[in-house]
Amino acid sequence: MNKVILAGRLTADPEVRYTQTGKAVANFRIAVNRRVGSKDAQQGQPTADFFTVIAWQKLGEICGNYLAKGSQVIVEGRLQTRSYDAQDGSKRYVTEIVANDIEFIGSKAAAAAHESSFAEGGYSAQPAREEAKPYDPASSLGHDVPSDEEIPF
Repeated sequence: MNKVILAGRLTADPEVRYTQTGKAVANFRIAVNRRVGSKDAQQGQPTADFFTVIAWQKLGEICGNYLAKGSQVIVEGRLQTRSYDAQDGSKRYVTEIVANDIEFIGSKAAAAAHESSFAEGGYSAQPAREEAKPYDPASSLGHDVPSDEEIPF
């Protein structure tokens, strides 16, 4: 059985491309916190692993439309290893996750706040903090409420 389930944050906005036959494919990387044991701890700093995720067709289009850097997701899929020839003639191997299902978790506000905690070239695992605000339905929904048909999940 080849099944992977990861929870993490996007390190950049998804890149959506289309094949010659018109199929959408989204490509993005997620940072997944690694549980730190006493042997792995580097001065108490959490570490992260980075994984490339590929989402095809409708799922890829939805990712491109609704995900952004800092978004929290749960990705369920399978590991895939492929190879290609680099420009210098060497053979390169790539391992990536081909997504079957992606769940969006967290809020847009949390993703925007967390985006500022990304360090250039790395990932900071400090959680985003949102200020508690009283619930105001008018401000949370805005003036344009999308119809059920526009909601992707």
